[in-house]
Amino acid sequence: MHLSAHLDLDVLAHETDDQLSVLVELTAPEQPIDADRAPSTLVVVLDRSGSMAGPRLEQAKAALTALIDQLDPHDRFGLVTFDQHTAVAVPAGALTNKPAVKAAIAQVHPGGSTDLSGGYLRGLQEARRAADGAGATVLLVSDGHANAGLTDPVQLGDLARRAQTDSITTSTLGMGLGYDERLLSALAAGGAGNEHFAETADEAGKPIAGEIDGLLALVAQAGSLRVTMTPQVRAVRVINDLSVAALSDGIMIELGAFYAGETRKLIMTFDVPGIPALGLAEVATLTFGYVTLPALEQQTVTLPLHVNVVPGDQAAGRIPDPVVRTEAAFQQAQQAKRVASTAFSSGDSGAAGAALDSARTMLRTAEAAAPAPLAAELREELQLIDRLADEAAYGDVARAAKLSSADAAFKSRTRGRR
Repeated sequence: MHLSAHLDLDVLAHETDDQLSVLVELTAPEQPIDADRAPSTLVVVLDRSGSMAGPRLEQAKAALTALIDQLDPHDRFGLVTFDQHTAVAVPAGALTNKPAVKAAIAQVHPGGSTDLSGGYLRGLQEARRAADGAGATVLLVSDGHANAGLTDPVQLGDLARRAQTDSITTSTLGMGLGYDERLLSALAAGGAGNEHFAETADEAGKPIAGEIDGLLALVAQAGSLRVTMTPQVRAVRVINDLSVAALSDGIMIELGAFYAGETRKLIMTFDVPGIPALGLAEVATLTFGYVTLPALEQQTVTLPLHVNVVPGDQAAGRIPDPVVRTEAAFQQAQQAKRVASTAFSSGDSGAAGAALDSARTMLRTAEAAAPAPLAAELREELQLIDRLADEAAYGDVARAAKLSSADAAFKSRTRGRR
């Protein structure tokens, strides 16, 4: 794994309060063609409540049946279903009898109400049992609002966050326009997984297949970035929508699993009070920790962050790095989209519109100074912002909320993932 960092400013003015933005890039190695692959563990938690009856449940079952063919016999698969009750349709274990597993999937039928938390907790139990400490992915598929058991997004997000510390990733797939995107987003954020949205039943197969593609390409699990601040720094903030825990001397950022060859990006800002001494100053140390696959060995990579402190007249002519500043604006736009999604969900169209307008302003300002390839990406993002605004005004507010949430999650939590 490779860790690199790029500062937006290479010099700071002597004895002057300032802010420093840092673009961190984490690159996973490619997976050799003949490399041994560790057994993967996937537990699907499938909503079979009454609203899933018909094409949604049938398409989900068809996608699960197809993914069984992609897995090897030594891979581990489990299926937990839920309505107001929870059932283990396929106990998580090695796929030594694929026909029996497919038959069990075919027998899933719709039921009643939606105890999502009960299904999710049972899925976590199966994942822990089958993975035996080697890590797993829980994919929760639902089309509705949780109306039994735990229904608070914060509590469910905390459950996923605790599971993630045991190398259990949580991804979610919301189907249709009736599910609670705030709840599924909290699960995916806490579990360091993917947040998928499939408006129609036919669209469900692609994200489910994508989860399998990711599992088969895993090269590292339990990725986390520790940021240790020096006394030169007052505070640090992460702009990406990631799980961050405060430490006595900095923060810990949870990044989850890494796929072969991917480069993940995140932006941080440091508040730096006036540094009294001239010369090279260290502002922080980055320590990236992860567990390699298939060896399951703990590894760390460390990188110090330095900046030059110069007299004020020399710092006056500094030119900010356009790549770092562009990425910062891009991530701030994702924050605004997240705010808009929450406002759409609660029926506050005024707040949603204001958030989208804020995103437009940030993107247009950044576009003027952005390098050509990045400027093109900002223009695409502006087009999406306009689409979300039009959807809310002339289409369906629920669609706007879900599109905004899922898109912001992908571009912020797994920024750089293909």
